[in-house]
Order: sequence, then structure tokens, then C-alpha cells
Amino acid sequence: MNPATSSSWSLRSGLGRLVSTSAGPLAGFALLLITWKIISLRIGDIPPPESTLQAAFELFKDPFYDNGPNDLGIGWNILASLGRVATGFALAALVGIPVGFLIGRIAVLNAVCAPVINLLRPISPLAWLPLGLLLFKAADPAAIWAIFICSIWPMIINTADGVRRIPQDYLNVARVLNLSEWKVFTRILLPAVLPYMMTGVRLSIGTAWLVIVAAEMLTGGTGLGFWLWDEWNNLNVQNILIAVLVIGVVGLLLDLALLAVARRLDHGEA
Repeated sequence: MNPATSSSWSLRSGLGRLVSTSAGPLAGFALLLITWKIISLRIGDIPPPESTLQAAFELFKDPFYDNGPNDLGIGWNILASLGRVATGFALAALVGIPVGFLIGRIAVLNAVCAPVINLLRPISPLAWLPLGLLLFKAADPAAIWAIFICSIWPMIINTADGVRRIPQDYLNVARVLNLSEWKVFTRILLPAVLPYMMTGVRLSIGTAWLVIVAAEMLTGGTGLGFWLWDEWNNLNVQNILIAVLVIGVVGLLLDLALLAVARRLDHGEA
């Protein structure tokens, strides 16, 4: 096969793979737009996709304007929400992952903590918000507290489950070789637990993003949740739909970013 033919075949093969991988998502988005259009035709108060997307384009032409505390561009609101999520999520990871390792490693600690975790985990995220306002006397720390307390559980549970699933033979070999606890952690526990830990992290970031939007609706100030609620008070349905789409897109991008990190870590371990 000459180089030109080989290059042409590679190009066709690449295009074929691109089409096959993008066909499903494109069909899904097309179905969503068609459904949206049908609903807008039947319900006059729902703006159609074309006018909503045009309004979104206008909003994102200048996303960082600042006309005072109650009139900020959508870019500032996205950054405010992401900042709160990053803070609460980072605190949850700093606490939840080590606790998960300890619970999975120490049976007595698991027996003590498991009932408490099972009691607190099902509590609605917004039920923690009044406690946060009581403790911190301010909206921002209260929202971060709600994110922390709700996103910590998936990391604890998945990390502990990963530790418990490590074959006992691995730990027996470490004991025979007289490895220190640090070497057991870095050479055996961490590589084996990493997939479970990253699953917990992905679940936690999804929970954190859900919580912050709801919390901002109640606490006010800045953020996507506050902006959405403010648009509802102004009866601007078009901007409400834009907010919903932006929340979905940002949540999707966060999940894809963590998925890419997880795959990179898996390849690194391999």
C-alpha cells in the first residue's frame, strides 16, 4: 500500500469513527430540540429553541458586565457557583477520602461510623442549609457547608468499599515483607482503591453541583441559582431556560473533566 493510499484510508477510518461516536449524541440532542419545539407550540408561555438560543448568544456576547450587585453578567454568576462548589468539594475530599481509607482499613472504626453515615447520608441537602446559616451567620459559608456535608458521603463510602475489596493475600504479602504502613498505602491500597475513589469523586461533584444551585436560590447574592430565581421573579422564562441549559452544560463538563482525570490516572497506574 503506497503512502497516499494509506493516508486516505486512515482519514476515512478516522472520519468513520468520528461519525459512529457522534451519531448517538447528535440524535439525542436533535430529539431534545424537537420535543422542546413541540412543547413550545402547544404551550405559548414556553419560548421555542431558536429564540432561546439566540437570547443565549446575546447573553454570552458580554458575560462579564457589572452593573452593580444585582445586575451581573452570566459569566460572573457561573464563576461564583463554581467557586463555592470548588471550596466545598475540596474540603469534602480532604476529609472524606482519608476517612474512607481509615473506615475500610479498621473494622472497629467501620462498626462505629457506619450507622452514623447511614443516618446522615439520606438527609436532604437543603435541610443542612439552615444549620449552616445558624453556624456561620452568612450565606456563602452556609452554601459551602451544605456542599461539604452532602458531597462527603460518596467519597467516604466508595473509598471504604474499595479498601475492603482489596484481596487479603496482598496485605498478607505486605505483612510478610514487613512493609511500613506508608508503603502499604502507596504500593497496595492507593492503586487498588483509585477506581473506587474516583467513582466517589464523580458522584460527589454531581451532588455538589445540584446542591449549590438549590442553595443559591435560597441564600441569594450571586450564582446561577440566584440568577435563575431572579429571572423567575421577573417572569423571564427565556432566561430561565438558558439557566437550566447552562447548569446542565457546566455539570456535564465537570463530569467529563473528572472522567478524563480518572482515565489518565488508570493509564498512569497501568
